[in-house]
Amino acid sequence: MGLEQSGFSFFWVLKKQNTSSSSDSFESESKRGMVWRTWAPQIRILAHKSVGGFFTHCGWSSVIEGLQVGCPLIMLPFQNEQFLIAGRMEEKKVGVKVDKNKLDGKFTRDSVAKALRLVMSKEEGKTYRRQAEGMSKIFGNKELNQKYIDEFVDYMEIHKPVVKV
Repeated sequence: MGLEQSGFSFFWVLKKQNTSSSSDSFESESKRGMVWRTWAPQIRILAHKSVGGFFTHCGWSSVIEGLQVGCPLIMLPFQNEQFLIAGRMEEKKVGVKVDKNKLDGKFTRDSVAKALRLVMSKEEGKTYRRQAEGMSKIFGNKELNQKYIDEFVDYMEIHKPVVKV
């Protein structure tokens, strides 16, 4: 409902499992978006010029894919390392976390809509959009990433750990 309330069009990829009549109802009633229930080419979608932000749970692979194409993040972490990743990305100003209610730890449709508007349309959101675009020069640089992997492998070859049993 927060996606709808934000006023933006959206493409929401939602796993088919755990469907409920309420999510099916939303899907058929949405005026602004599309809910997709099968695999989708995430990087191709995020790279499209009409995409203004990436609403993500902050799994590392998803964050990398978003930043490869310079897409600012609207972050809703749910578990484990997602909170750490979201915190670090917020420090880097490439996106914002959706505020949660301090009493019960839940997010609301208002907090989702507010975070989306902040990143995608507000004057202060320019910082997030600019920073995410800048990150694409690092995350999207295949040669640089290959160099880092090669250097890491070389380091591991030289400094092989010794395991004594």
